[in-house]
Amino acid sequence: MNTDEIMQLALTLSGLTEIPGDSVVYNAGTDIERIMIGIDVDAHAASLAKEHGYDLAISHHPMGDMAIIDFHHVLDRHVQQMKSAGVPLGVATDAVAQLIEERRIINSMRNYDHAPSIARMLDIAYMNIHTPLDEIGRKRMADAASSLSPDDTVADLIEHFQNTFGEFRHALTTIEPFLGSADNRLGRVVVSHGAGTNGGYRVAKAYFDHGIDTVIYIHCLPPDVIKLREEYPQWKNLIVTGHIASDSVGINPFIAALRAKGIEVTAISGIIPS
Repeated sequence: MNTDEIMQLALTLSGLTEIPGDSVVYNAGTDIERIMIGIDVDAHAASLAKEHGYDLAISHHPMGDMAIIDFHHVLDRHVQQMKSAGVPLGVATDAVAQLIEERRIINSMRNYDHAPSIARMLDIAYMNIHTPLDEIGRKRMADAASSLSPDDTVADLIEHFQNTFGEFRHALTTIEPFLGSADNRLGRVVVSHGAGTNGGYRVAKAYFDHGIDTVIYIHCLPPDVIKLREEYPQWKNLIVTGHIASDSVGINPFIAALRAKGIEVTAISGIIPS
């Protein structure tokens, strides 16, 4: 396989038709037989991959190039997800506008060529695949959540996720209700994931104000949680599943698909086995 074919495999598994802005082949490669993949494969990890005879290093998180510069564009996926859940377009657009602008400015400050330039110097194929693998994870979690009824509880969903996904059972982190309680009924549930990063207070608020009772994030900053607790003291639920475990839920099917094609894959940097 070559790097373009590997990227296409991730797109096919995720159901996406175009490479999103946060996923890039930094240094192309062909005849790939051995891959090292991790959640954060930086320049040092790429050099280790070269040293140990791997043909390709794959990072889940963006490490440079246009995956950094164009990262803010994938945040628009929050708008699509909110619209699908019944949030009006104007409300959804407003909810994510500040996040998009903040990320655009912050990422324009970063050294986008550090890791890719080292991979080129080492002559090792190097890429990152972010949103496609997160979309795989989002769909898997959404399918699992859809098997529960609105009258099931937060505790029921947490137990179901742990029983369904070995990544959650094996993680050092736990699935927690950051807002609401374990005894709360689920009502309408949305898995907000696969859109660059979590939508924080504004996106959760947009869901809560338009008929969603339970929002599932994979992570959320404390200030956003505090604001949500102040505004929604009862009945609404924010369940946080854990960043690395949740990323692994989307990465592991991709690893399995690569291995099914005869590729040797070594998982490092936080990937939790299923």
